[in-house]
Amino acid sequence: MFTISDLKHHDVDAYDCRIHVAEIGEGPLVLLVHGFPESWYSWRFQLPALAEAGYRVAAIDVRGYGSSEAPEEIEAYRLMDLAGDCVGVVEALGETTATIVGHDWGSPIASSAAQIRPDVFTAVALLSVPFSPRNRHKPTDIFRFIGGDEEFYIEYFQEPGRAEAEIALNPKRWLEGFYFSASGDSPPLKPGEKSMGFVAPGSLLGDRFLFPSEPLSWMTEEDLNFYAEEFHKAGFTGGLNRYRNVDRDWIDFRGWHGAPILQPSMFIGGEKDGPTILGASAIAGFKESLPQLHSSTILPDVGHWIQQEAAEEVNELLTDFLKSVS
Repeated sequence: MFTISDLKHHDVDAYDCRIHVAEIGEGPLVLLVHGFPESWYSWRFQLPALAEAGYRVAAIDVRGYGSSEAPEEIEAYRLMDLAGDCVGVVEALGETTATIVGHDWGSPIASSAAQIRPDVFTAVALLSVPFSPRNRHKPTDIFRFIGGDEEFYIEYFQEPGRAEAEIALNPKRWLEGFYFSASGDSPPLKPGEKSMGFVAPGSLLGDRFLFPSEPLSWMTEEDLNFYAEEFHKAGFTGGLNRYRNVDRDWIDFRGWHGAPILQPSMFIGGEKDGPTILGASAIAGFKESLPQLHSSTILPDVGHWIQQEAAEEVNELLTDFLKSVS
């Protein structure tokens, strides 16, 4: 029986970028890619479960997070670079192929890696953020439209240093509010109330955060402390720089305009998850964008932190998918 204590932690050279890897098990490689504001630790429930199912499972700290390298340049956090890190990790681990699994920003990283290197990433699983092929709309224009009279959180993150200054006031408290407010445990909005994803003029993103009144089943105080320590070590700028490259990504991927992902794929969303809700039209278009879709599942009463909030269900769905492509 595998446990989290069986993990092997080490750094690898992913084409001149040092990436921290937590791995466990033997068998076909499964690469797990987290989002913001998270770490390899976001996959703590999947690592032993998938290893037990017969796979070599490797969860990375995305560049800019935790123990991985954190380049200073904003442009170093383009999807092309992050997808390249994933290719480099597979090679550094001595493998030639892998199934790639991504959550939140890890989902676009995974789908980008699958598009540019289908020979390496032979199957792809996406959590929270559905795949949507490149279209003609500049991303920051879309986010400005979504925000309306306020700022959508991605627009709020665009200015270097702005979100960092807010978070620096109390990083652990900010993380707790961000996690809880985007979770399925957060209470429903009242009529006319805006979600935590929107910032009123002159306000901070955290002004609309909610906080738990009792311990959460999927995130203990120890878990929160781990995340806080990881960001104390690495800072938040690397993760936020990912948001600051959305228009550069749009330019970089013009050669894949409208292109589907042709490998076997799957999607898991949460009924209460903002990106899943906003991505309803993308999900409806999976027949064209993911023609080898194995399954698309929306988990009831689950929010954004899918693999933590509904670990058993996610483990079952991923194991079923992996068996189908092995």
